[in-house]
Amino acid sequence: MKTDLFKIGGLTVHGYGFMIALGFILAMILGEYRAKKLGLKDESVIDIAIIAGLTGFAGAKLLFIIVEFDSFIKNPKEVLGSSGFVVYGGLIAGFLSPLIYTRIKKLSFLPYIDCAVPGVAFAQGCGRIGCFLAGCCYGKETSAWYGVTFPADCLAPAGVSLIPTQLFSAAGDFIFAIILFILQRTLYKKKKKTSGIVTAVYLMLYAVGRFLIEFLRNDPRGAVGVLSTSQFIAIFMFAAGAVMLSRFVKNSN
Repeated sequence: MKTDLFKIGGLTVHGYGFMIALGFILAMILGEYRAKKLGLKDESVIDIAIIAGLTGFAGAKLLFIIVEFDSFIKNPKEVLGSSGFVVYGGLIAGFLSPLIYTRIKKLSFLPYIDCAVPGVAFAQGCGRIGCFLAGCCYGKETSAWYGVTFPADCLAPAGVSLIPTQLFSAAGDFIFAIILFILQRTLYKKKKKTSGIVTAVYLMLYAVGRFLIEFLRNDPRGAVGVLSTSQFIAIFMFAAGAVMLSRFVKNSN
């Protein structure tokens, strides 16, 4: 809940942007480290991380514009200049761009994505801490001991105790990252054809986590019937992950 972390001359470093950048850098470092362990081209991992990061950022903002289209029509500058993003847009763009890259470079897509997704989950956790600092993606009002009251300069409603959904999401993402790292290491030791399994598990874990956390959130984020936009997308993401997992596990046997 600190929108501005510090200043360097005339430059103000915002908490949200700082955590996004930190997560991205750490994800690249982790990806490069794992690439060497898995026998992949570490320079290609860096290329993929940069491309996926840039397109993912654009995709997350684009889906936010779509979800908040009425607000965008009324005040485009406010929507474009806000810290609003929809993670699913970033995930979709972040998966498609590496697919194109690996096709051009004649590399196998799945091993590189498997290598990247644990770092992606970790970066998402860092991003959610950034959300907490900015006050976006806030939760419902609560009288519980863990409730957080945001100051007036944050995006969350000020002066009321809210569920810190950002921190819950961050904790979940960090746990997912650990699970994926362990799974990746275990599968590699088995020396079997296991490409795609880590990615499939990531899709399922993230979909479940996002679907559940949406029940606690209270920020405007669009809806499809009784579900939020993110819950609606999560259903299809989980189904896709389940189909992928079934197929890839079958191929590994």
